[in-house]
Amino acid sequence: MNKKFWNWVRNEDTGAAELIFNGPISEDTWFGDEITPAMFRNELAKVSGDLTVWLNSPGGDVFAASQIYTMLRNHKGKVTVKIDGIAASAASVVAMAGDETLIAPTGMLMIHNPSTVAFGNKEAMQKAIELLDEVKESIINAYEEKSGLSRSKIARMMDEETWLNAKKAQSLGLVDGILFASGQPKPEEDPDEGDEDTPDEDEPKEDTLTAMSYSRAATMQSLMQKVSAEHKGTPVDQLMSRLNLLKY
Repeated sequence: MNKKFWNWVRNEDTGAAELIFNGPISEDTWFGDEITPAMFRNELAKVSGDLTVWLNSPGGDVFAASQIYTMLRNHKGKVTVKIDGIAASAASVVAMAGDETLIAPTGMLMIHNPSTVAFGNKEAMQKAIELLDEVKESIINAYEEKSGLSRSKIARMMDEETWLNAKKAQSLGLVDGILFASGQPKPEEDPDEGDEDTPDEDEPKEDTLTAMSYSRAATMQSLMQKVSAEHKGTPVDQLMSRLNLLKY
């Protein structure tokens, strides 16, 4: 069974239950694990009414993130996601589940292409490539529904491994607001039209990472060490079966 990677707390002021993700979204895949997803679903079912989800995660297993996304979207009550640190990779998919998604002024959102490690012959490798393409499309579904951005724009951002600070994430519609801010409504204009901060294929890729207080290389290395469940490789037929777990 996977190690439990979430925690429930009770807000002392309101008495409401709050869900906390602090760390990788499942260090092992949920594929073939019937216990951990059922445990999460059962605990979520015990919460009635509105729910606040605190999210600070470098990512993890995309299939776990997909199921969590679906469960949160299906929750009977308003779900407010609050990114208090980082929501990267698969964790950014969980962030899209919020009826309202807020981010700390110092928070970061990162989206990129899915990856895996597989083994097999030439035909098997081609199937792995097709799998990754389909997983990418499924992830785009979540970003598109939240932000209203075009699929082609989201795909380019994923290709470039895009890191977004709070204001840029808000301007693109990937979050609805910034924590602690007042009088800053979400922009109504289409970020694809006339937004100088919006990444565009005709514009040079701006260097926004130099202001980060930690090393991107170190972050990604740590992420791979912590959340990769496929170090030894996975048969492609199993990877194809996992695609069927994605529910958007």
